[in-house]
Amino acid sequence: MNQEPNTLLSKNTDTQPPVMLVTGSAKRIGAAIIRAAHTQGYRIIIHCHRSEKEANSLADQFNKSRANSAVVIVADLAVVNHGAALEDFVKNIIEAFGQLDVLVHNASRFYPSPLGNIDYTQWDELLLTNAKAPLLLSQALVPYLKHQQGCIISLLDIHAHDRPFNNYTVYNMAKAAHRMMVQSLALELAPDIRVNGVAPGVNILPDPNGDQAMDEVQQTNIIDSIPMQRIGKPEEIAHSVLYLVQAHYVTGEIITIDGGRSLTMAGSGF
Repeated sequence: MNQEPNTLLSKNTDTQPPVMLVTGSAKRIGAAIIRAAHTQGYRIIIHCHRSEKEANSLADQFNKSRANSAVVIVADLAVVNHGAALEDFVKNIIEAFGQLDVLVHNASRFYPSPLGNIDYTQWDELLLTNAKAPLLLSQALVPYLKHQQGCIISLLDIHAHDRPFNNYTVYNMAKAAHRMMVQSLALELAPDIRVNGVAPGVNILPDPNGDQAMDEVQQTNIIDSIPMQRIGKPEEIAHSVLYLVQAHYVTGEIITIDGGRSLTMAGSGF
């Protein structure tokens, strides 16, 4: 990057509350992580692409409870494909509060890609959000995270390791690459930056108005397959993320949060 990191960092970072950026954090699990972090005193950067209304609503709530504690940054993660656009994105992130302590890769696209119907668009979109953007954004933000002795946390999937999700080959491949990124960067960035992951099972159901919506029978079948006999909660993922932020002797680890489901599934559907 052309911009020197130290020219963007605030001068009194050691006296300021920590800053967390969560990609795709206007709704669902990302919003739960942001809420939990804000409750613990973090200053928050809410990233979104198409959910600007929800992101601004969250930021307004946070700033009413604690002034100047949340900002919204709107960007398509395809900015990682363009050097100048990525530089501007990083500049906006750092100028929000003058520092960055925690980067959480949460943004993700998820849909089936059955063999015979896979096309370049699916490949590019699923690999971008689930592997390419996390890697290149991490690389771009490393100088700032290192300055704070910060950490990176990735939202993965229980299907990213040994239990492929049937008919989701491209998604499975992308998440598997992301998982390996976590472990590779944990080695490469130690001891300055810790890198860990959280692998959810069914911790939130697909949007009922989306293309992955499930009917009541499907939901019942899912619950029956989970030893804990319930769908997980976004707040349970947020709890694990915040644990990893504070676990200063943990790096390269991936915590499974699935109610025991990975003990019983074969990977052949929900």
